[in-house]
Amino acid sequence: MTTTGEEDTAARGGPLWWARRRSAAFDWSLGLVSAVECAVEGVPFARDAGIPSAAGVVFGLLAGSVLVVRRKWPIAVVLVSIAITPAQMGYLMGIVGLYTLAASELPRRIIASLAGMQLVGTLIVTFVRVRQSMDQGRLTIGDWFIPFAAITTSLGLTAPPLLLGMYVGARRRLMESLRERADSLERELQLLAERAEERAEWARGEERTRIAREMHDVVAHRVSLMVVHAAALQAIARKDPEKAARNAALVGDMGRQALTELREMLGVLRSGGAGARAASVPLMAVGVAAAVVVEEGEGPCLSELDELVGQSAAAGMVVELLVEGEARPYAPEVEQTAYRVVQEALTNVHKHAGGAKTHVRLAHRVGEIAMQVENGAPPEVGSVSAGLPSGGNGLVGMRERVVALGGVFVSGPTEAGGFRVSAVLPAS
Repeated sequence: MTTTGEEDTAARGGPLWWARRRSAAFDWSLGLVSAVECAVEGVPFARDAGIPSAAGVVFGLLAGSVLVVRRKWPIAVVLVSIAITPAQMGYLMGIVGLYTLAASELPRRIIASLAGMQLVGTLIVTFVRVRQSMDQGRLTIGDWFIPFAAITTSLGLTAPPLLLGMYVGARRRLMESLRERADSLERELQLLAERAEERAEWARGEERTRIAREMHDVVAHRVSLMVVHAAALQAIARKDPEKAARNAALVGDMGRQALTELREMLGVLRSGGAGARAASVPLMAVGVAAAVVVEEGEGPCLSELDELVGQSAAAGMVVELLVEGEARPYAPEVEQTAYRVVQEALTNVHKHAGGAKTHVRLAHRVGEIAMQVENGAPPEVGSVSAGLPSGGNGLVGMRERVVALGGVFVSGPTEAGGFRVSAVLPAS
């Protein structure tokens, strides 16, 4: 991982206002060199001013050492440099101070003002010194050399550090901006990764629920009928061998049908239907497998309701199927959901109201299809319980299926002591 701006700032540990120790050492070195330079230049200044040489040296040491605080107070360094320009001292301090000022975050008008002051000060001092040298006879060049020397010297001491400082400052600000953008992108990527993980976890939960619902619908109804037939078979095995044989045959047929449905679903799962990779995302692959079964027309449909009701009737349930309206084809998921609602409702009747009379109603309406399974109160005398276990997930699964397609699901006990399950699904 690259070092971001926040991590880089946290890693810094220089003394006082310095960001790094090497920056502090560099500034102290510059201050020492500047102090020595100003001390040496203080000797001729003291001689020209008529003061002791020691005073000029001390003044030079104090003035030159100001360069140490260039990062903290660049304006003060430049002002001191301008102030000692007439004494022909602090050339290094002037150059470095102006560079630091131009590279800082100060407003442009302040930088331009101080740079202009230093340019004018250097121009005037150079002009005067060159004029004095020519008057004293130390220079024998023409008068044109005075402005040329003044302008060249002032620009040479001012323009290069100013331009270089502005370039370095702009580059530094650009790097800080890029570093901030990198930090922002890294935070966004972390947030996106967290959200992706949350969405993946939510998807896994949804697929677990879907798997449980599909397996419940495939297995619960037929196994419940098998248990009911097995209980009846046990009761009549000796009294009516022919009926017992028929019940045994029904149990075998239902077991084979349950196995066939499971095999179809698992077969699509193993083959990675619809491009799903079961090895890498097994939960999602199961959901895709169930969907592929429906798309290929292998799932249950409304035309099989007669057979479904007949199986319940063969198991001893008094059940009646009533169809209203003209039958028409629907989307595969609509037909499968309608079939599963009726199937699960009949399974619940087998579990909780054995022997109760049941009415199954299917209504084909304009733009929707409605179904209702209602059973009466179970007989209290002579009822035989098959001992079917209940996980409490049947109604929840039906509601999830119906709501997922934008339908309405209602269930609850009736005033007569029975139970009613109703659902309305949009036709498309």
